[in-house]
Amino acid sequence: MGDEAGVARPDSSQGEDFVAGVDTDPDCIFCRIVTGDIPADVVEQSEQSLAFRDLDPQAPTHVLVIPRRHRATLGQLAEDDPAAAVDLLRLARRVAVAESVQDGYRLVANNGAAAQQSVFHAHLHVLGGRAFTWPPG
Repeated sequence: MGDEAGVARPDSSQGEDFVAGVDTDPDCIFCRIVTGDIPADVVEQSEQSLAFRDLDPQAPTHVLVIPRRHRATLGQLAEDDPAAAVDLLRLARRVAVAESVQDGYRLVANNGAAAQQSVFHAHLHVLGGRAFTWPPG
């Protein structure tokens, strides 16, 4: 973690240019969380991904899992960097275990404006801690 509680800074063992070598967009709120410019309540992280609590939770557990690299959608991330997409899924599973919802959680990925994606940086929502209905919304 970083110097301040809840700030999404890379582990210092990664070296100073760990974030500098990552593709980021200075206008993207999630990229600014990755670089530590905006604080976040970090739950878990890996070399390629970061997980933090959603500020407007839709379930008792609502954690966003984002790649450190800026890609607009999950599909673009999977196309450009399949290993990063797999890392995102692995970190989502670690979040579910850490939050004790591994026996029943939902992963949501909104891809594109028509699917209500509001931040155009690939991400997953890990939702748990309550019953979900089907079909969703």
